[in-house]
Amino acid sequence: VTFGDLGLGSNIVDTLVGMGAASPFAIQAASIPAVLAGRDVLARGRTGSGKTIAFGAPLVERVLQSQAGKRREFGRSPRAIILAPTRELALQIDRTIQPIARSVGLFTTQIYGGVPQGRQVGALKKGVDIVIGTPGRVEDLINQGKLDLSDCRIAVLDEADHMCELGFVEPVQRILRHTADGSQKLLFSATLDREVAALVDEFLVDPAVYEVAGEDQDSSTIEHRVLVIEHRDKADILTSLVDRAGKTLVFARTRAYADMLAEQFDDAGIPAVSLHGDLNQAKRTRNLERLTSGRVNVLVATDVAARGIHVDDIDLVVQADAPDEYKTYLHRSGRTGRAGRSGRVVTLITRQRQRRMTELLDRAEIDAPFENARLDDDVIEEIAGRVPTAADLTA
Repeated sequence: VTFGDLGLGSNIVDTLVGMGAASPFAIQAASIPAVLAGRDVLARGRTGSGKTIAFGAPLVERVLQSQAGKRREFGRSPRAIILAPTRELALQIDRTIQPIARSVGLFTTQIYGGVPQGRQVGALKKGVDIVIGTPGRVEDLINQGKLDLSDCRIAVLDEADHMCELGFVEPVQRILRHTADGSQKLLFSATLDREVAALVDEFLVDPAVYEVAGEDQDSSTIEHRVLVIEHRDKADILTSLVDRAGKTLVFARTRAYADMLAEQFDDAGIPAVSLHGDLNQAKRTRNLERLTSGRVNVLVATDVAARGIHVDDIDLVVQADAPDEYKTYLHRSGRTGRAGRSGRVVTLITRQRQRRMTELLDRAEIDAPFENARLDDDVIEEIAGRVPTAADLTA
């Protein structure tokens, strides 16, 4: 099946090929026809499955069709809105959707907090077709009379569960009520808990429901492992794990520990940067760009900051601090194995935490072997890629 077979126009198909998406992933093949048919869509699954194109490409096609034969006026109101929990994710979505929209003459704009609103308001005054933003600033501009969603025919909620965790349920509800009557709703979420279910019940009508590929462990490209270690070995084991060629993301529970680990790795001659809420937006963007460009291969992040990490070639996630709940584990592991690539998630725990970790993995529906590990064990060398795996030897 090609993107053209799914009903997308040739300009959009050509742009997708230029972006490296020659043929659709499972979630794209499943949801694109439903979006084009005007149906509401509910898709559950981890990030990195290709869902931005799954909703973005048909959304552009639908907006284009809705404007067929009409003169696009200066100062026109947007026809579609995409809501994301963080500005990093909003920017990432825009980087994917903007070239698709431009290929057919449509305009996108980003609306998020933490920066002056002047440029965003200026873009809205000129007229845009698709708004991509975070709930706080979007609602703020609606209340100021600067953003009119009454002509908005499609609304997308991306990472809806994280939106709920950050306390955006009520702003999202209010924003969606501003869209046109009968507008199409597309909701994507890694988990479907009570608050997400409330959004689904209120706003989605007879939705097409999909599980995003990768949610099922059999088809997952991610390998999960748990290393049971002595606490005194932890610092050295972490340094040994990140001393490797590929890109590594390390999770730390606190901002102070994230900074400390980045410094520890730097001192060992392994260039590393941290990402957390104490850094201003410019520093966060710069540190993430250093990872994306390959100037550093190790990023140490806290959970909230990591929501903005959408880098396709992270092949190892190391949990220096084990998560407290299964949803956090799913979001962390979604930073690797993206876009069909393989990845590995390694969690470090002490003996005392084994039972809790077993329960967490059961809830996440993940199979992961528990292995006792010391500093110079083969398992550490193998994860870091310094000794061949059994699969390598067989090949």
